[in-house]
Parts: sequence; C-alpha cells; structure tokens
Amino acid sequence: MKIAFIGAGSWGTALSIAAADNHHEIKIWDIDPSHIEAMQKTRRNDKYLGGVRLKDNIEPTTDIQDCLKNADVLIIAVASQAFRLVMEAHQAYIEKKTIIVNVAKGIENKTLKRISEISEEFKPENPFVVLSGPSHAEEVSHHLPTTLVSASKSKEAAEIVQDLFSTDYLRVYTNPDVVGVELGGALKNIIALAAGITDGMGYGDNAKAALMTRGIREITRLGVALGAKVETFTGLSGVGDLIVTCTSMHSRNRRCGIMIGEGMSRDDAEKKVGMVVEGIYATQAAYDLSKKLNIEMPIVEQLYQVLYQGYDAKAAVKNLMGRKRKHEMEEVTQSESWE
Repeated sequence: MKIAFIGAGSWGTALSIAAADNHHEIKIWDIDPSHIEAMQKTRRNDKYLGGVRLKDNIEPTTDIQDCLKNADVLIIAVASQAFRLVMEAHQAYIEKKTIIVNVAKGIENKTLKRISEISEEFKPENPFVVLSGPSHAEEVSHHLPTTLVSASKSKEAAEIVQDLFSTDYLRVYTNPDVVGVELGGALKNIIALAAGITDGMGYGDNAKAALMTRGIREITRLGVALGAKVETFTGLSGVGDLIVTCTSMHSRNRRCGIMIGEGMSRDDAEKKVGMVVEGIYATQAAYDLSKKLNIEMPIVEQLYQVLYQGYDAKAAVKNLMGRKRKHEMEEVTQSESWE
C-alpha cells in the first residue's frame, strides 16, 4: 500500500518505521523543510527520535502534493490544535479513496470538536480512523511490545489500519467507538499532567493512585455524556493509556507536570519539554465542556485554575481533599439503597 505521513515528529516517525516493517511504500512530509532535508541526508530523525535509522522504503519528501498522490492511507501526526490547519491547507490533494488516520490525542479548543468531527467537515466522504492506546514513540521505534486501538465507524477502514501496523512487536485491536477512543486519548493527558505536578511537589504513590483512579472516573463521566461507551474507558485507550502516561518519564505531559510542581511556570515548562504538551490544551477544552454540559470534573477544574489562573498547586490539592464527603460510586448509589 502507499502510505502518506504528514508530520515527522517522534510518533509519526515511529509509526512510519512500523509500517515500513510491513513492506509498504511510505512517504513522510513535515512543515519544516530543513527537518525533512536532514532526514533525507542522514536517514534518521535526530531532532525528535534519535538513534533510529529509517528503512529504505521510507521516503522523506518536501513536496506535499507528491506525498499525498495516490495514497491509500494518510496518517496525520501533528498536534491536535494544528489538525484543522493541515486540512485547510492540503485538502485539495487528499483523494477520495484515501483513509484519513489521526494519531494525535486532543480536542480543538476553539470549537470543542473532536478530530474526527473536524475531518468530516473537510472530507466527509473519506473513511476516518483514530489510532490510539498506551504507546511511546521511543519504545515502538525500538520494537518493544506495544498495543494500540484502531477505531472507526467503518469496520473495513479500522481493519485496514489494523493490518497496516500489526507486527510481531505491535498488536492492534479494532473498536467501533470513535468518540470513546478519541476522548480517552485526549483526556488522559490532563490526568498525566496533574500526576506530574504531584510528583514535582513530592507527593507519593498513594496520591498518584488516587488521582489516576478518580481521573478515569471523570474521563468516563464526560465521555458518556458525549456519546462514548463506558467499556471503552476500561480498555487500552482509556485505563491503558492513562497508566502509561501517568507513570513514564517518556510522557511529555508528566515531565511538564513535574516541572510545574517544582515551581516552573506553565509556559517555561512546555518550552523545556521541547514539544507540544497536549494536556495543557486538553485541560482548557475539558473545562469548557464540563461547564457546557454541567458535568462534575473536580480534578479538571482545579488543574485549570493552576494552569490558566495562576492558582497554587498545593491549594488545589487541599481543595480536592477537602471536598464534601460522598460515596465512591455516586452514580450507582443514586439508584440503589444500602442493604
């Protein structure tokens, strides 16, 4: 198959390597031509994913039209806030037969739309797939065992992407719940950012376990309100992605949070990470959605205060710990009585 990649960051490059291992014909383009030229010269991506060599069937190109020509599958590996810009700039070159795959994890802040909804605005006839799950580019590029989820309204499209990336080190499952997979991937970054902040403040494993557990509860609550399936949040793109992002130093969200917890400003921390920290933007979107839908999301609300209103992180933790006492399974006990 002919596979086009837009975005030559760490994740786009790692996925291109996986697809190359399955002997597909791959072209990869990036908005920074000097970055692509360096990849052409060195056959590596030293800027974002050092130490890994590109296979011969990966062609970095500075010609976007050539990249997209006759592509069977298009992988868009850019930050979620840039997805619309990519579609606006290059939609004319995306052919009707091309399956559009998003691998970023976020919600558009201005419109509060998921990436699938943006894709449908521009290319409603093209099948859309979201590829998500607990995965770090560094590990995938070194062929360490990883699992992903390919979600689409089209069973055929989901299975094509499943076959595209499935290798002896990368196992891909399919799922029809596009809403749940998209939201799980986007919202877990918020909890990972908060987990990093607690690490930076010196809090222990108890605090992180509580944060992750109550965090997936908030994610599920908002997801179900937006039409997702509860079961999806217990899977790879929910709990699975939450675990890996909250606990690993590969996670840019956690690393950014650690620096904020140590006293660094939000902007300085993101700058030091050197890549987009999706959790910062997802916090704004989730906060706005929770207010719009009247969904209770106390962790999101407190993190929003810390990131966007200069609130003290320790005071935010105190607010969470001091909330009104309640039952753990609030939704259940509203309809059931004690025996």
